[in-house]
Amino acid sequence: MKMTSLSLILLISLSGFAEAQKINEWRPENRTGVSAETGLMKSWPAAGPTLLWSNLDLAKGYSSPSFGTNTIYITGNKGADDILFALDMNGKILWQTVTGRAWAQSNPESRVTPTVEGTRVYTSTGFGDLACIDGTTGKMLWSYKASELNKGTYGSWGIAESLLIDGDKIFFSPGGPETMTIALNKATGDVIWKSASLNDKPGYVSPIIINYAGRKIIVNVSLGHVFGVDASNGEILWKVSHEQSSDPNLRQWDLIKCTTPLYKDGMVYVTGGYDTGGMMLKIAADGKSANVAWTDSNLDNHHGGVVLVNGYIYGSNWLNNNNGNWCCIEWSTGKKMWEESWNTKGSIISAEGMLYIYDERMGNIALLKANPEKFDLVSSFQVTLGDAGPFWAHPVIHNGVLYLRHTNALMAYNIKTK
Repeated sequence: MKMTSLSLILLISLSGFAEAQKINEWRPENRTGVSAETGLMKSWPAAGPTLLWSNLDLAKGYSSPSFGTNTIYITGNKGADDILFALDMNGKILWQTVTGRAWAQSNPESRVTPTVEGTRVYTSTGFGDLACIDGTTGKMLWSYKASELNKGTYGSWGIAESLLIDGDKIFFSPGGPETMTIALNKATGDVIWKSASLNDKPGYVSPIIINYAGRKIIVNVSLGHVFGVDASNGEILWKVSHEQSSDPNLRQWDLIKCTTPLYKDGMVYVTGGYDTGGMMLKIAADGKSANVAWTDSNLDNHHGGVVLVNGYIYGSNWLNNNNGNWCCIEWSTGKKMWEESWNTKGSIISAEGMLYIYDERMGNIALLKANPEKFDLVSSFQVTLGDAGPFWAHPVIHNGVLYLRHTNALMAYNIKTK
C-alpha cells in the first residue's frame, strides 16, 4: 500500500504519542503492586535465585527502581541534595543529577520512586521540589518548588509521593491551607489547576487514578482523610475521615499514612499503621460521594503496601515500629483469613499468583503462594549487601529480574524460568 507523506507524518506522530504514554512508575502495574510479568520461577534454590549484579555505590535511599529504555532510574540523597541516578541494565552508573532539597529531619534518605514516561523522568524530593529530567542526558528540563510555592505542609518525615501522570498533566499533593492537590503541565511545569484545601497535611502516599462514573478520579490519602479529586479540573468530589486511634500512647507520634490505595469496581481500600486500621469505601454511582462499606483492624499496614490477588488482600500489619505479622483478609467483607508471624513486617508485591515479601529488619525475602487458607511459604533467602539501615525499599520485577534495594545497594536477581 502506498503511503502519502501526510499519512506517514500522522503515523510517526501517533507512534511517538503511544511511546510517550507508556509509563513506568511506583509499584507496577498501575500502582497495584501486582506485576504483569510471566514465566517466573515458582520456587528458588536454597541460597536464592542467581544474583546477576549488584551496585553498592548509590547514595542511600528507600526508593524502588523504575525503568526506561535500557536504563534504570533510582533516587538517593547526599547531604542536603536528593539525587536521581541512571544505571545501565548491568548496574553501571551512567550519570547522576541533583533534583532538589532532601528532607533534613527524621529519616532523610530519599524515598520517592521516579516516574518515567518516554525519555522523561519525573521526581519529587523530601521537601516537595519537583523536577523533570531528560532520561538520556540527565539534564534538568524544568523544576518547581511545589510545596514551598503553594504553602504546603509536611508530616514528620517530609514528602514521599511518587508523581502521578495522566495525559498532559502531572499531579502532586502539597497539602496545607492553600490547596490539597495541584496539576502541572508535564512538559513545562506550569500550574494548570489547584484543588481546594482540606486543611490537612499530605500523607506519604503515592495516589492512584481511576476511571469511574465517566470521570478520571485521583484517589489519595492525607494524614486525616481519603479523598477523590476530579483529574480534569481539581474539584474535590468527596472526602472521608480516616483517623488514628484515640489511644494517647499512639497520639504522641504524627500520623503515618503511606499505603497506596487499592481499587476495584467502584470500591477503594485504604489502610494505615499505628492502629488506624483499614476501611473499604464504596463510591457513589455519580462519583461525587463515598461511604464506608466495612472496616478492619487486622491488616493495619505501616508502609510496605498491600496487594489484591483473586479476591483477597495480602500485606503485613503494624504491631509496633519493630514488629508486625503477615495477613490475609477478604476483599468483599474484610474478614480475617489468617495472620502469621514471619520475621517482621515489610513490603509485598505479587506476580503470577505468587507473593514476594521483604522483611524490613533483616532483609529476608520470601516467595509464597497467594493462598487465602494459609501462609504458604515456598522459598526464602536473605539479602546481606548494603550499609546498615532498614530494608524499606519495595521489590520490583522487570523483564524477569527481581530488583531489591537496601540503603546504598541495588541488586538484580534472575527469576525467569529457563
